[in-house]
Amino acid sequence: MKYWEIIADNLSKAGWSCDCVSTVDHNGRTMFVADAHCDDGKRFVVRVDEKLTAFLEWEAATQAEQLTA
Repeated sequence: MKYWEIIADNLSKAGWSCDCVSTVDHNGRTMFVADAHCDDGKRFVVRVDEKLTAFLEWEAATQAEQLTA
């Protein structure tokens, strides 16, 4: 299992839904636009060069959210 898959599984267990799509920018670079959202209306959207980076951003954001709750 890839590390981003482990993060996605943990987010799912915590009630988050995650979607990720890849696209190519005007310079021919692959980019990922990723969205994580929860039933309570919270949402995190990131645009990154690597899929793992998106999941790491989500993981950090949701952990920070848990600390402030």
